[in-house]
Amino acid sequence: MDTNDSLRVASLWHSMHAISQQLSPTTGCSEIELLEADTFDLHIFQSLTGTKFFVVCEPGTQHMEALLKVVYELYTDYVLNNPFYETKMPIRCELFDINLTQAIQKDRVALLGR
Repeated sequence: MDTNDSLRVASLWHSMHAISQQLSPTTGCSEIELLEADTFDLHIFQSLTGTKFFVVCEPGTQHMEALLKVVYELYTDYVLNNPFYETKMPIRCELFDINLTQAIQKDRVALLGR
């Protein structure tokens, strides 16, 4: 996805998240963590500061919550410590990108045995 597609998904998710809090039949429901569709699953992790991280995967893929927590740790280690990063802006940090790619490959190897 390019930057514009990412912003569209984030905007759509933010709206769905806000509406779901009002429509939830469960009292105290605060967020959507998983959206299951026929062709994909969309997992979300929301940090205490409200920053949301998404992963789109094959239906039924396991351990995405753990992967999202790793992504958040990488975000705090590389992006938030980058003096040139401005919050609410797209992430442009080479060290984050490199370590994110390694984390995804490591997760893929662990899940698929490849």
